[in-house]
Amino acid sequence: MPYAGRVLIAAAVVPHPPVLVPEVAQGFSPDLDTLRAFCDTAVGRLYAAGADEVLIVGAGAEQGVDVLAQGDFSAYGVDVAVDGRWEFAAQNAVPMTLPFLIAAWLLRDWPTEPVRRTLMVAEHGRAVPDIGSKARQAMLVLGDGSASRTAQAPGHLDERAEPYDAAVARALATADAGALAALDPVLSRELHVAGLPAWKVLAHAAAASGVEYDADLLYDEAPYGVGYFVATWLAA
Repeated sequence: MPYAGRVLIAAAVVPHPPVLVPEVAQGFSPDLDTLRAFCDTAVGRLYAAGADEVLIVGAGAEQGVDVLAQGDFSAYGVDVAVDGRWEFAAQNAVPMTLPFLIAAWLLRDWPTEPVRRTLMVAEHGRAVPDIGSKARQAMLVLGDGSASRTAQAPGHLDERAEPYDAAVARALATADAGALAALDPVLSRELHVAGLPAWKVLAHAAAASGVEYDADLLYDEAPYGVGYFVATWLAA
């Protein structure tokens, strides 16, 4: 197999806003019911792919370190604890960042087989060529698009945000690893894009695996002025 002894057979791309958790969203929770449903659909497809391992990929301050399996949403004002039930090395594991909190919440009712592992990717880190340890790998890839789609968005209105997100949506809808890899990191920072590090890991793994994917873009909206995408790539 071309991907360092592994092949990426499935990927699910989801966003990681804290308001995915109904207790965090509170009265606004129904606004994201559709997004939650599509996230569940994407995770279901990931588990149906028959992988040996689920690699959870998200951004953080560290590069390539293990992530603790337990965390909570106290920073967002609610007493909601999560346990990702993934494997980690206790001696060097770091606390969950938001992508891993959301991953643990999304996976709360799913079985622990196949084994779950994590990969934290720093904003300026390079893609790690030897990620995971099993031959048939699935990835849960967490990341938001631009946060500058409206004047009320966290990054305020930037006219470049909509075309940027449209390019991401096209890449996800067509399993275009090259287009994901080519996203401009400087522009991404200016548009407050949180998903670029994780998307680039997906792009690297898909390109290195040398297989064709059936891609499906399930969700492409910008509630609250932030671009959220849900997509699946399944080996054809």
